Amino acid sequence: MSNGPLPPETSQDPLNALAEEDTVETAAPKMVGRAGMVGLVTLLSRFFGLARDSAIAYVLGTRASADAFYVAFRIPNLLRRLLAEGNLTMSFVPVFTESLKRSKQEAKDVVDITFSLLLILLSIVTVAGVLGAAFFVRMTALGFTEDPEKFELTVLLTRITFPYIFLVSLGALAMGILNARKRFFAPAFSPVLLNVGIILGAVLLSRHFATPSIGIAWGVIVGGVLQLLIQIPRLIKEGFFPRLNFNWRHPGVKKIAKLMLPSIYGSAVYQINLLAITFMASYLPTGAVSYLWYADRVIEFPLGVFAISLATVVLPTLSEHAADRDFFKMKAAFRRALSTVWLVNIPAAVGLAVLAEPIISVLFYRGGFTQESTRLTAQTLQCFALGLPFVSATRITTSAFYAVQNAKKPVIAANVAVVVNILAGLALIGPLQHRGLALGVSLGSVANLLVQMWQYRKEVGPLALRKMAGSVAKMAVAALLMAAALLAIHRFWDWTFAPFLERLLYLTALIGTGALVYALAVLVLKPEGAQELLARFRRRRLRGRNSGA
Repeated sequence: MSNGPLPPETSQDPLNALAEEDTVETAAPKMVGRAGMVGLVTLLSRFFGLARDSAIAYVLGTRASADAFYVAFRIPNLLRRLLAEGNLTMSFVPVFTESLKRSKQEAKDVVDITFSLLLILLSIVTVAGVLGAAFFVRMTALGFTEDPEKFELTVLLTRITFPYIFLVSLGALAMGILNARKRFFAPAFSPVLLNVGIILGAVLLSRHFATPSIGIAWGVIVGGVLQLLIQIPRLIKEGFFPRLNFNWRHPGVKKIAKLMLPSIYGSAVYQINLLAITFMASYLPTGAVSYLWYADRVIEFPLGVFAISLATVVLPTLSEHAADRDFFKMKAAFRRALSTVWLVNIPAAVGLAVLAEPIISVLFYRGGFTQESTRLTAQTLQCFALGLPFVSATRITTSAFYAVQNAKKPVIAANVAVVVNILAGLALIGPLQHRGLALGVSLGSVANLLVQMWQYRKEVGPLALRKMAGSVAKMAVAALLMAAALLAIHRFWDWTFAPFLERLLYLTALIGTGALVYALAVLVLKPEGAQELLARFRRRRLRGRNSGA
C-alpha cells in the first residue's frame, strides 16, 4: 500500500479533524474493551502457562534433561513465530480486511489459497525438521555436542516436537481470519489448550518413559492438536472454513507473500534474540539455558496478557483506517495503544525487577528446582524486565507497519536489534554469564523500538510524541513510588523461601500493595492512558445507573 510518506495530519481541515477526534474518542473504548476481553482470556492462558512451567520444573528442575527439552521446544517455537503468529497472522489480517471490504467471496478466495500454500509449505518444513533435527540442534546449541548423551536426547525431543509447527501454523491462519472478523475469544483461548496438553505430558505421560522429558514432548503435540481444533467451529460459523484452491496468482495472496518474505524474522526478532542467547548459553555450565527459559516465561506473562492482546485487537482497527486512507484516526489509535500498553507494562517491569526472587520462588521453588535455581533465575528475570516496556511497545509498532502493508521497515529495525543483542551478549557473557545474555536481549529490544519509531514517523508523519513522553514520565514516577514501597516492605519482611502457603501470601500482599500505590499515584498524576481507562469506567457506571433508573 505504502510507496512513501503518508499525508501529514496538518493537511486536514481543523473542523473535520475535531470531528474525527471525537469519533476516535468514542471508538477507543471499544478497542480497549476488546483488548480487555482478550487480555482476560490471555491471563487465563498465562496462568495455565505458569502451571505448565511449574509442572515441568517439578519434573525436570534445571538438570541436563530440562536444558535438552527447552532447546528442542525452542526450535519449533521460533518457527511458530516466524511462519505463524509473528508473521502469517500480521501479514494476513490487513490483506484479508482489504479484500473483505470488496466482497466476502474475494476474502474467501484469499483464505482458501493461503491455506493451500501453507499446507504445502508446512509439510516440507515439518519433514525437513524431523529428518534434520541433529542439524537444527547443532545450529541452536552447538555446545551440547560436548555431552553426547545430552545432545542425542535433544535431537530426539526435537523430532517429537517439530510437527507442532504444522499444527500451530494452521491455527495461526484460523486466528488471523477470526481476529480480522473481530472474533477474538477462540483464538485467545486456544493457547490454554496447548498448556493443558503439556501439563498432561508432564503429569501423566512422563511417567511412562524412562526419560520424563519425552512424555512432556508428546504433550506438546497433544496441545497443538487441541489448539487447532477449538477454532474450527467458529471458522465454520463465519463461513471461512478453508478449502483447497491453488490459484496462486490471486493478487491478495501475492500481497501476503510480499509482506511475509521480507519479514520472516523481522516480526519475530525477540525470538531470534532468544535463539542467539540460547546458542551462547549452551557453552555455559548446566542450568544456564533453563534459567533463561524460566525467566523468559515469566516475562511472557505481562507481555502476553496486555501487550500482545492489545496488538492483536489494534491491528484490524489500524488496517481498517489504512484501507480507508484515514490516517488521522490511524495515528490516534496508534498513540492510544502505546499509552495504554505502557500504563500496564512500565509498572510490570519495575515490579518484576523488585520482586524477582519471591515471584520465581512461588512459581518454581519445589522438587528439582532448588534455592540456587531460584536465585539465578531471579537474576535473569531482573535483566529481562529492563526490556519489557520496549518489547511491549514494538508489538504495537509492528502492527502499525503491517496495517499500512509495509513489512520492510520492521526488518531494518530487526537487523539493528539482532546485532545489538549479539554484540551485547558476547561482551557481557564473560562477566555476567547468563545475566549478561538476558541483558543483551533487553538492549536489543531498546534498539528495535527506537528504530521502528523513527521509521514509522517517516512513514506516516508527525506522531505527537512529546505529549506521549510526558505521560510516560508520569507512569515512570508512579512506578518508582511503587518500587520504593515494595523495597521498604521487602527489607523488613522476607518470606521468599518460607513454606509455600506463606510465600504465596507474602507475594500476594506485595503485589496488592504495589498495585495500590501505583493506582493512587496514577490517579494523582493522570497520564494519558489512565484517563482513557477511567473514562471507560465512568461510562460503564453511567450506563449501569441509567439502566437501573
